Amino acid sequence: MKSNRTFRPHRGAQPDDRQPRGQRVTVREASPLLPFLFAHLTDRSRSAVKSLLRHGQIWVNGRVTTHFDMPLRPGDTVLISHERGRPAFNSPYLRIVWEDESLIVIDKRDGLLSVSDSVAQERTAWAILSAYVREQDPRNRIFVLHRLDRGTSGLMMFARNKGVQEKMREGWADIVTRRSYVAVVEGVPEPAEDTLRNFLAENSRMKVYCTDALHGKEAVTHYRVLKAASDCALVEFTLETGRKNQIRAQMEAFGHPIAGDPKYGAQTDPAERLMLHACRLWFIHPETGREMRFDTPIPTVFSAQVRDRE
Repeated sequence: MKSNRTFRPHRGAQPDDRQPRGQRVTVREASPLLPFLFAHLTDRSRSAVKSLLRHGQIWVNGRVTTHFDMPLRPGDTVLISHERGRPAFNSPYLRIVWEDESLIVIDKRDGLLSVSDSVAQERTAWAILSAYVREQDPRNRIFVLHRLDRGTSGLMMFARNKGVQEKMREGWADIVTRRSYVAVVEGVPEPAEDTLRNFLAENSRMKVYCTDALHGKEAVTHYRVLKAASDCALVEFTLETGRKNQIRAQMEAFGHPIAGDPKYGAQTDPAERLMLHACRLWFIHPETGREMRFDTPIPTVFSAQVRDRE
C-alpha cells in the first residue's frame, strides 16, 4: 500500500510526533517509571496510575510507553496525557491500512458486510470499527462513505466525523480520483480492453440489471484483461461511476459474469467466493488536500485460477 503520508502503526505503545494535552514533569532524580508516577500523582489511586500506563497515556521524551519499570534519568520529560492512546487493533475480518483523525482506510475480507440494512445484529465492518474507535473515546463514531458487497474483498474507507462524511459525499466524483477492482470472469472478454456503458436499475428482488436511459442511471466502467486462459480471465476494472453492483451487472450483460456470482449469471464457483476484489483506492484528503493512494495485491487465489487453466 502506498500513500503520501506515513502509515500509523497499530499497536498500544508507539512513537508519535503529535504531543497531546497533559501534565509535563521534568525528572530530577533517577527512578523507575512507576514509582515516579506514584510520587507525582498522589491524588490518584495506584490502580488509576497503572491504568494510565495500560491506556497509552504516559509519554517519556516524546514516546508513549506502557513499561512500568522503564528507567528514568535526570532531565527526562514525562507527560501524563489527558487523552487515551490508540488501542491495539486486531480482527480476523479486516485490516486497518491507514487512519488519521478524519478517515480510516481498511482492507476488508470477503464474507463481511460493510454495513447492515437490517435490524438483526450482524457482524459488519462498520460495527467492528465503531467498537475500535469507542475504545479510544466512548463519544467517537464512524460514518459510512461507500460500501463493498459482502462477497467483495479489498479497500474501502469510513469517515470519523459527520463533517468529513458530508464533504466527501457531496464532492465524491471529484474527491475520489481512482477506484479499481480485479476479478476472475467466466470466458475471455473481447476486445481485451474497452469501456462498458450501460444504464442500470434495480428490480423488486434487489437485483441490478441493464436497461435503457429512460429507466436507469448511467454506469461507466473501463476494463482491461490482465491474463487469460481458455475459459476464464483475470480482469482489471476502473470505475468512472459508482452504481450499486455496477461491475457485476455489467459483466453479466456482457456475457462474462464474475466467477462465484450465481446471482449475476455465473456457472462456476472455483474459490467458493465472489471473485471480485477492490485493489485500488485513490482520493484527495478532505482536510489536507493531498492525494492519498492505496493499493493491495491481487489475491493469490485469483491469479491461481487463471494460471491453473493455461
